[in-house]
Amino acid sequence: MLAYLKRLLTTGAAYQFGDILAKAIALVTIPLYTRHVPRGGYGAANSLLTSVILASILLRVGVGEAYIRFYFDDANAARRARIARTATATVAWTTTIASLLALAFADPLSRALLGFRDPLLVECATVGLWAFTNLEMAYAQLRVDERTRAYVLASGANVAMTVAFTVALVVFADQGARGLLLGNFGASALVVLALWWTLRARVSLRPPLGREGARDLRAMLRFGLPTVPADASVYALQVADRFYLYRGYSHAAAGDYSVAVQFATVVFVLVRGFQYAWPPLAYSIDSDAEAARLYSLVTTYFVLASGAVVAAVALLGRWIVRLLAAHQFFGAHAALPWLALAWTLYGLYQVMIVITGRARATARNIPAAACGLAVNVALLLILVPRAGAGLGISGAGIALCGAYVSMLAAMRILTRRLLPVSFEWRRLAQLTAVLAAVAVSGELLLPRSGFAGLALRALWLALIPALLVITRFFHAHERAHARALLADGRRRVAAFRARRGDVEAYAEDPLRDL
Repeated sequence: MLAYLKRLLTTGAAYQFGDILAKAIALVTIPLYTRHVPRGGYGAANSLLTSVILASILLRVGVGEAYIRFYFDDANAARRARIARTATATVAWTTTIASLLALAFADPLSRALLGFRDPLLVECATVGLWAFTNLEMAYAQLRVDERTRAYVLASGANVAMTVAFTVALVVFADQGARGLLLGNFGASALVVLALWWTLRARVSLRPPLGREGARDLRAMLRFGLPTVPADASVYALQVADRFYLYRGYSHAAAGDYSVAVQFATVVFVLVRGFQYAWPPLAYSIDSDAEAARLYSLVTTYFVLASGAVVAAVALLGRWIVRLLAAHQFFGAHAALPWLALAWTLYGLYQVMIVITGRARATARNIPAAACGLAVNVALLLILVPRAGAGLGISGAGIALCGAYVSMLAAMRILTRRLLPVSFEWRRLAQLTAVLAAVAVSGELLLPRSGFAGLALRALWLALIPALLVITRFFHAHERAHARALLADGRRRVAAFRARRGDVEAYAEDPLRDL
């Protein structure tokens, strides 16, 4: 189990690199962008960004998900390369055709999506539709081979170019929302072309019309097509709140909520790394019994890691927003804890998704996703009424959390017989109780402004490990392994200091050993 966890951490960290870098820079540049883009423009750009991702799910037709699953069915390099070419060509053709249609109907699309006429804004988003979808397919090829170095280089280059393009377009060219979109997606298009060249032996733009290509495509579609409505529903519930706020509540509230979503990506980065690293590892295990044990352990540790981050966001969110966003966006802090929690629940949902993928029962994802979407819409109407008032953007965050809870419950019912995973319910309940107690008590008892409040809340977070140790959350073998890691770390530090001492002594007296 330890070897699997190390693989998950190593690959997850590599896949997180681009997201960590991108989100860190995004947080730093929020003061810059929020001073050059009005709240309504920020909301419009975010609405189109989410539309691009939703359309991307439909245009991949489940081929990307099927490719990752089928890759581990056969170790033959030639067959793997053929599957990769079939998947790449399929996605390239669907995105190109859809992009040309979107360009032709940019004017009515802008009215439908935004409520006002701005075809150029939709055309900028269309670039993203093509680039984002094909980039996801190229990244999938790097992930199945665990080519972490190439992934880091590609994602790092994407981030660097994105920042340069966006700053140039938003700040210097004063393009507002258009600059936000074109800066993001122009860089992605260049990275797609570079990765196609790097992976050229496994990339094809020819339609998969041959006998073998058509057979592979049919098999991948049988697996992948049932995931499309499920994935679209899951993503729709992630963006329904933003569209609802923008079109039915308030453009300003949608802008605040978009900023809160950006700040909540401190948890999203962790979840995205897990989402990318987890399926290749989970599918690579042949034994169902071993897989079930790993799925249970990974769930516990994921809740521990992500839950601690959510508690920190809940306690420190006001200071984060006040420090990094323009003052008119301070209201974004109200939704921040709920959005952070929602991303954690989404990460747990990924564990269930892998169970259905392993059993090739992807159709079971559909009712769970539909349930989540229905719960989200219902809670939005109740907590954030169109007439105003209600809980505002906090209510939208709560609705998202409620949707994910319902999805997890549905998926647990639907997957219990596919793979008998004995989740560590006692430890999961213990974790939830400790994390909730620290976050809620800190919010109620500690100051909500000033340096003293910030310091006290940061110190309050130290209660999490203390309470976990006191309540004996960690098993004996986990404590022993932690002590061994600490001892090994101390030995490494001592050895480093000894070597540095020898170097310094030699520098002072290079003839001492003669």
